[in-house]
Amino acid sequence: MQKRRLSGRRPLLLAVGAGVTAAALTAGVTSAFAATVFSDDFNDGNTSGWSKSGGTWTVDGSGVLNQSNAGSELARQFAGQTSWTDYSVQARVRPASFGSSSALVGLAARSTSSTKMYRLALLGSGRAELQAVNGSSVTAIGSAALGVGTGTWYTLRIETSGSTIRGFVNGTQIASGSNSLTGAGRIGLVTAYASGGFDDVTVDSSGGGTPTTPPPTTPPPTTTPPPAGWPTPTGSQKVDATIAVSGTFDGGLKRYYGIGDGGQSESQDPMFELAAGATLRNVIIGAPAGDGVHCEGNCTLINVWWEDVGEDAATFRGGTTYTVDGGGARSASDKVFQHNGSGTVYIKNFRVENAGKLYRACGNCSTSYQRHVVIDNVIVRDTDAIAGINTNWGDTARFSRITIIGDPDRETSICVKYKGVPKGSEPTEIGEGADGVNCLYSPSDITYQ
Repeated sequence: MQKRRLSGRRPLLLAVGAGVTAAALTAGVTSAFAATVFSDDFNDGNTSGWSKSGGTWTVDGSGVLNQSNAGSELARQFAGQTSWTDYSVQARVRPASFGSSSALVGLAARSTSSTKMYRLALLGSGRAELQAVNGSSVTAIGSAALGVGTGTWYTLRIETSGSTIRGFVNGTQIASGSNSLTGAGRIGLVTAYASGGFDDVTVDSSGGGTPTTPPPTTPPPTTTPPPAGWPTPTGSQKVDATIAVSGTFDGGLKRYYGIGDGGQSESQDPMFELAAGATLRNVIIGAPAGDGVHCEGNCTLINVWWEDVGEDAATFRGGTTYTVDGGGARSASDKVFQHNGSGTVYIKNFRVENAGKLYRACGNCSTSYQRHVVIDNVIVRDTDAIAGINTNWGDTARFSRITIIGDPDRETSICVKYKGVPKGSEPTEIGEGADGVNCLYSPSDITYQ
């Protein structure tokens, strides 16, 4: 079996439009999954919707907001509402220069004034520190030595939930603690005696849009065996435009085909687009299939078959829980399931043939979520790797009852580890195999036939 080593690169297909989008986020807002209520990628070339306090701010030609006055004691840009309470704010941050070891470039949450806020700071000392800032009084909630340097992009995220404040750098939690300095406030981009760039700012309403601990070791109970073969379509229907699904769509095992060109172009429309909470069942997706299925929130795919995967079979874009139960996919030159959003994908009672990877956690999307996959009761044939994850972001992959057919030399990689990177860069493969931390399985979980 010839091995295909693919990076699993996958940009966010429905990127946030240029400029700012926002919605009110007030006390008492709850959601079953993270909803993006504010975002700005600065691609419109301005800072409309932001309020400046100090510093010299400009948006460059690549859509990056830069603060260039390294002599400014405090330079800040604020956005959002003072009534915002529990939320998660994330931004890509690139330090350009530090005037001293205490100089900083960072992100702020729950700002009630220009000098009162929670701040996640990248320091000239090389550390990252989560701080409660009240004027000249700065309380460190926690910190980590990261070897922070200039010219490198870092993804910073602050999660606020009640009195619990958490800070993340590149998807890894570096600090968490309880603090009652402020219960609501705006977001901010900040520097102090430093210069830097900022991009891809998002605010999610749930105040904890990514899991901080892996999902349970044991996948959901199942007694259904993987399908023994490929089903015969009950009929065929050509599709000329994406089918929007809310609620449940049962295709009665009819073949749907006709979107896109069957290639790997990342501009193709999906065959089905599932709203949050939707279920797609008993569908055969033929060629061409465009970009397969898009899940915009939590979704369930039951007995869905891909006869010839085009770009991807399914992309999980929003939500926290996605389930694939039954069905199968073949002829995927890259990957079958692409995980761009946060949360956990459950794949069970499934078969995959002639594919690059069954699952890939995005390694360079705009938002560096921590992602998880639980794979149970799956048959694998002529496939290079079962899962690819980003260990530096805390991703996990759990495997049980995996049957690999026709691989006497055991060339199929069970779990490939990558170093996730910011948008615009390529993730690098750094290893593979069980490690008890990110790639979770034992020899008894894998059967070769």
